[in-house]
Amino acid sequence: MPRFDHRFLTVLGSFMTQFMTIGMLFAYGLFFKNFEIEFGWSRTLLSSSMSIAFLISGVLAFFAGHMSDRFGPRLVLIVTGLVGSTGYFLLSQITAPWQLFVVFGLFIGLGLATHDVVTLSTMAKLFTKRRGIMTAVVKVGTATGQMSVPPFAAFLIALYDWRLALMILGIGAAVVLVVAALLMKSPVASSSSGAPIDVPGTTFIDARKSSNFWMICAIQFSFFITLSTIPLHIVIHGMDLGMTPAMAASLLSVMGGASIVGRLGVGGLVDRIGGRRALIFCFVPLIISLLAFLSISTPWILFVGVAVYGIGHGGFFTVTSPTIAQYFGLKAHGKIFGFVLFFGMAGGACGPILAGRIFDVTNSYGPAFMTLAGMAAVGMLLAWRLPAASSAN
Repeated sequence: MPRFDHRFLTVLGSFMTQFMTIGMLFAYGLFFKNFEIEFGWSRTLLSSSMSIAFLISGVLAFFAGHMSDRFGPRLVLIVTGLVGSTGYFLLSQITAPWQLFVVFGLFIGLGLATHDVVTLSTMAKLFTKRRGIMTAVVKVGTATGQMSVPPFAAFLIALYDWRLALMILGIGAAVVLVVAALLMKSPVASSSSGAPIDVPGTTFIDARKSSNFWMICAIQFSFFITLSTIPLHIVIHGMDLGMTPAMAASLLSVMGGASIVGRLGVGGLVDRIGGRRALIFCFVPLIISLLAFLSISTPWILFVGVAVYGIGHGGFFTVTSPTIAQYFGLKAHGKIFGFVLFFGMAGGACGPILAGRIFDVTNSYGPAFMTLAGMAAVGMLLAWRLPAASSAN
């Protein structure tokens, strides 16, 4: 009888962490209308709260990577999971903009800081030959959460009210995230047979001297500005086109389903053709969908555009961690990955507030879609200029 590989418990814990952290984040967009109606808050203000969370999480991701490298993932994820889920519970009690900013900055931002860098760095260290596909499996958790949590949130809002819905979601998130963290174990880089091996690679200080390092940082910024903006604003954009809240929430489900295809497909591509080419591949559906959003005015066609977008969206979340391992190895993977994620989160902080401000001024998301497409084009050119990686793992 084959021996059970206990590494897969860590895969499950990573999957659950991704599921709940991003599922809750995406569900926030469903509460925009409630905040607009009850408080009269603008979309710029509501988007600013998300931007603060991304900025804080980007700053803390570097330290989270360092802590994960040094102490392992379990304790880090327990603490940040409880803090982040508490933030959503507290969100149910807000009455003023400053409270919204405090909750997103101090609680949700901290909870968001660890979900990627800790889980994906752990996958990079646990698996060598199947690193890309195992990273993809973990990131399918994100897509599954994106498909499941927002519709459940919409159901709770309709059944009760938005405040009670947030309380229930916050408590549920705390339970799931703690259980997920308890499944995690400190990774040891291993061979295909499971035997420990020496950890090769570049130190963080040496990595910073490489032009490839800074190009990857810039590429991360160029696509993450879109990845944070579209999921947040596409729901209310759908409502603007005449969709009901439940129908608009299903846009995220379609996006999540398509992103599963993107995550698994790109995970396999990374293992076969390398991170550079997989990055270039991801930019194609991203740019096509952003340009399509400029002219889509019929709700059902928006579902098609969202599906195309979802393929690139999912692929990007899979490709970064194994690409960093290919260029810089595993010695300081968490620290390097965390620093790269800072640039992504900086883009993530800019995107939502930029789109919200553009809409408030122009009453249209068109200029925002065009700006995001231009940023993606720059990122694609940078990826094209990356040299082929000589795998450092």
